[in-house]
Amino acid sequence: MENYEEATRKDHAKNDYLVARPIYSEDSFDASYEVVDRHHTTVLDLLKRSCSCSSQKAKSVALSFIPVASWLPAYRFKEWFLSDIISGVTTGLVAVLQGLAYALLANVSPGYGLYTSFFPVVVYFFLGTSRHISAGPFPVVSLMVGSVVATLVPENGNSTVYDAAFENQRIIVASSLTFLIGIIQALESIFSQITKTNIADLVIAIIIMVCVYVVKELNARYKSKLRVPIPIEIIMTIIAAGVSYGFNFAKRFNVTTVGYIQKGYQPPIAPSIAVFQECVASSFSIAIVGFAVAFSVAKVYAIKHNYTINGNQELVAFGLSNILCGSFKGFAASTSLSRSSVQESTGGKTQVAGIVSGIIVLIVTLAVGYLLEPLPKSVLAGIILVNLKGMLMKFNEIPVLFRRDKYDCLVWIITFIASIILGLDLGLAVGVGIELLTVVFRVQFPKFTVIANIEKTDIYKNRKNYYDICEPKGLKIFRCPSPVFFANSEFFKDKLIAAVGFNPLWVLRKRNKALGKMKKLVKKGELQVTPRGVISTSFYYKDSDDEAEIDNNNIEELDLPVNTSDLPIVIDWNAELPNNIKVPRIDLHSLILDFGSVPFIDMSGMKALKGIIKEFIKVEVDVYIAAADSFVLERLKRCSFFDDDIKTSMFFLTVHDAVLHVVRKKGLQLALQSGTDERANGGIYENMYMDAAPETKF
Repeated sequence: MENYEEATRKDHAKNDYLVARPIYSEDSFDASYEVVDRHHTTVLDLLKRSCSCSSQKAKSVALSFIPVASWLPAYRFKEWFLSDIISGVTTGLVAVLQGLAYALLANVSPGYGLYTSFFPVVVYFFLGTSRHISAGPFPVVSLMVGSVVATLVPENGNSTVYDAAFENQRIIVASSLTFLIGIIQALESIFSQITKTNIADLVIAIIIMVCVYVVKELNARYKSKLRVPIPIEIIMTIIAAGVSYGFNFAKRFNVTTVGYIQKGYQPPIAPSIAVFQECVASSFSIAIVGFAVAFSVAKVYAIKHNYTINGNQELVAFGLSNILCGSFKGFAASTSLSRSSVQESTGGKTQVAGIVSGIIVLIVTLAVGYLLEPLPKSVLAGIILVNLKGMLMKFNEIPVLFRRDKYDCLVWIITFIASIILGLDLGLAVGVGIELLTVVFRVQFPKFTVIANIEKTDIYKNRKNYYDICEPKGLKIFRCPSPVFFANSEFFKDKLIAAVGFNPLWVLRKRNKALGKMKKLVKKGELQVTPRGVISTSFYYKDSDDEAEIDNNNIEELDLPVNTSDLPIVIDWNAELPNNIKVPRIDLHSLILDFGSVPFIDMSGMKALKGIIKEFIKVEVDVYIAAADSFVLERLKRCSFFDDDIKTSMFFLTVHDAVLHVVRKKGLQLALQSGTDERANGGIYENMYMDAAPETKF
């Protein structure tokens, strides 16, 4: 008994995966297992479901549109409130500085950046679904807005003198553009002044950049030891504003300062329809970039903290945020990775931290904004550049991206170059276009492979990639990794023909041509059947096999199946034919198409597939399709794909089922039986398989 148990344990250790079942084609499987008669959802069902109304559904819709109503009642006041307050104050101070700084990128007065740091936060508190992102200005979006503003309202030539009318024009353009961006979401000038650099501004900017960069690196290195990151931007801003005021930088060194900051909030304005007409194209690209950035940042924190966000609701939240922000003379808002990182790293748990940061911005706007008027703009510029460090460091990823995916690397480089030359909006459009082209290219020219069996398993892999791989004699297994549709149907046929090593249509025509020659010889009496075999009474026969002669024949007749019923002999097309008649020999008797990765086939693809299958059948090559999705099979049935030649019995559940069916059909059961015995030392593979042939290049 112990010996038996020990033998069983050893046997189980050797056979981790052992299955005994019949060989299943699609027909035999359906006959063995009853198919559930499912009711598939129709368009009418979807309309009924969407138009139906109940109290539960109304509550669900209301909570989905105003998410704050679902999470605020469950707010853990004792656990979260203090953390949200600390996080909100810290984030609010950063939001004030970034609002002032990013307003420069938007080509509007820095004071209007405070509006963009306030209104989106308030709207997002009620409508947003992320707990950790900080709504407000984003540098890339601000740059795109600034590009449009500079185009519609160019510089007046005297940038040191405050011009209320000029500033009002610019803010109307920025706010109208922002309003349009909001509607779309819910429904080059940086280097031009380089020769006029103010040395004092340059020195201030360099000092700010060095200090901020060093402290930020220390924050990152000692992140685990710091309860709250050192607010270096705030510290440097206070110092710079105080020094600028004390030494009168504006007059002594002609330093450009923030200047007059509007106290309080102005009444809302209606957007300019004329601006709509001028910038509708740019607004689309800015809306896409703004939402893409915000949603990706929200997704990062949602995954990190294990909660879900609603993409549609995020679109509504940012759309309404921009509509409100544009109405109150703000510019386009998204989110900032650095500001969101501050909110999350300082302990923010919910958007209560966001609304607290909005209150900080509100206090600055209403009460203490005037203290920032002597702040040099070069300080804000230095803060912007340091905060863009992560974006600029993306250049280091180009070699890594090239090694991982050359297509994605190409898209990255072309988008970058197009953005520099054409501007951010057109550069984005070029990038999207190139990305779509790469998708089309990959689908149109997929990597077809010939697969073979990993020895003594039911696993099939690319025959070029492994040494211990066996290919059944006379059988090819062709894997299709993509849909078969109008764009790649001809490519599919070409690769299949290259994989098997011959064109079945050409072989068929050669056979029909040879058959016609033999019929002529029999009719002339030059071929006679005797008990000893076929005897040729002629010693010479001119065989013209060139393509021109075939083309001069009736092609329709040459494409018909080979009919030898009126010949007194049985023809073996792979043997020597009488009178030196030449026909291409093929050593293939079965072809399996692995459709496990084919999600759909359109009408053009069906036509191409049906045509190539019939051509192989006509040259006596059995064709089978394995692992086809049930959706694909149902579609083939609906489209009358099957006929007397192509039947559902050709479809098998797996590649291995199809291979075993071929083995049984071709009379190799004895080889299979010998392979099941360990003492046969792999006899099945000696009889059933041949060693992997040299690489077939196609």
